Amino acid sequence: MENNNPPKLVKRSLNRKSTIKSGRTIGEKREHLETASERATIHKKAKFKKRLRFILATIGFVLAIIFVAQVFASIVKNPETDDTSLTTTTVTVPLKPTIEIIDEDSNDTSNVSSRTKEYIAEVEADLREYGLIPVKAVIPSGAIREVDIYLDGYTGFIKMYTDRGAGVSSEDADRMLRYLAERGIADFQYIDVRIDGKAYWK
Repeated sequence: MENNNPPKLVKRSLNRKSTIKSGRTIGEKREHLETASERATIHKKAKFKKRLRFILATIGFVLAIIFVAQVFASIVKNPETDDTSLTTTTVTVPLKPTIEIIDEDSNDTSNVSSRTKEYIAEVEADLREYGLIPVKAVIPSGAIREVDIYLDGYTGFIKMYTDRGAGVSSEDADRMLRYLAERGIADFQYIDVRIDGKAYWK
């Protein structure tokens, strides 16, 4: 027996078993999901590139600081500049004696070697630091290395060797003069400080 009654339409909201949304297709839903996934991927890639640029920039900055520090250290260690006004050169000027020099073997003091003159100048400077006043230097006849120094206020002289340091010879002479002064000896013929570690007077 045929059923002449047509099926009764029900509102979609009441049809809970329906999986098809009104006005949309299955294909449309798939397209929407793929687009969201692509956007997430693009976002991740952009974020990764941003982090990568930051890391590379940080590394570049650190390397630049290290390079500048190395260049600065090399300049400080070995200063080189094209500006000649900033370049200093140390020039050692030989000392020249201001006291009279007498060579008993020659009346011409130009025959005195430059080394002997420099030694006399050093002795003169050293003795002045001790408060002593040299007045002349005599190179005895036949002497090769000896120089006799005469002081203001003393009758005797000081025998020295040019092979021995001017500083230590002057120090020994000052020590010997003070030794004699402590004992009330004012007059002497000479003081001999030619030998290291020993001093004589007469």
